[in-house]
Amino acid sequence: MNDMMELMKARHSVRQYLDKPIPEDIRRQLDEYTAQLNRHGNLNMQIIYDEPECFNSRLAHYGRFEGCSNYIAVIGKKAADLDERAGYYGELLVLKAQELGLNTCWVALTHGKSQAVINEGETEVIIISLGYGKTQGHPHKGKSPSDVSNITSTSPEWFKKGVEAALLAPTAVNQQKFRFTLNGNTVSAKHGLMGSCLKIDLGIVKCHFELGAGKENFQWV
Repeated sequence: MNDMMELMKARHSVRQYLDKPIPEDIRRQLDEYTAQLNRHGNLNMQIIYDEPECFNSRLAHYGRFEGCSNYIAVIGKKAADLDERAGYYGELLVLKAQELGLNTCWVALTHGKSQAVINEGETEVIIISLGYGKTQGHPHKGKSPSDVSNITSTSPEWFKKGVEAALLAPTAVNQQKFRFTLNGNTVSAKHGLMGSCLKIDLGIVKCHFELGAGKENFQWV
């Protein structure tokens, strides 16, 4: 758990990348983990390596992306909960990449056409840039635990850790529009009403909350 929290603290969005290929052994580990997550999450996430064109578009330049030749395409069959699953399992893959020494950035719109294979009935939810960053990125000022939860001084330690981990999660334009509510040993998680990528963000922050709190300590409602 402490190692995972350190990963969350170390991971920041990175948009400028070095011209440095990802070694085969790291690709193998990422691909194996991606296959595992796809099975658990009923997704079709694909990692596209050595493909610079997706981030060589006008939109990508507008988003200040440089040198990105690898990316994760988060794909799944159309469903009401697809965006949330995309966020949840995509973030697990992001944290794995961080563990392996790579940098990432969730990218909703500022990229060109990906080279992922999208099957009938599927949709590409979002893309995540991947590679060796020119820097490790930097943290952004965020909300406080009381802004995003019903936390109190008497809340259980696992809830406090879950909220702390959730506040380290990436959200679109750092909006942090989510709220966790504790009732006994049950937790509800809801996203805000106005904003971009809210359901994807909810999946990402629920992933962080679980990793921080420990799934054995509570139930979602």
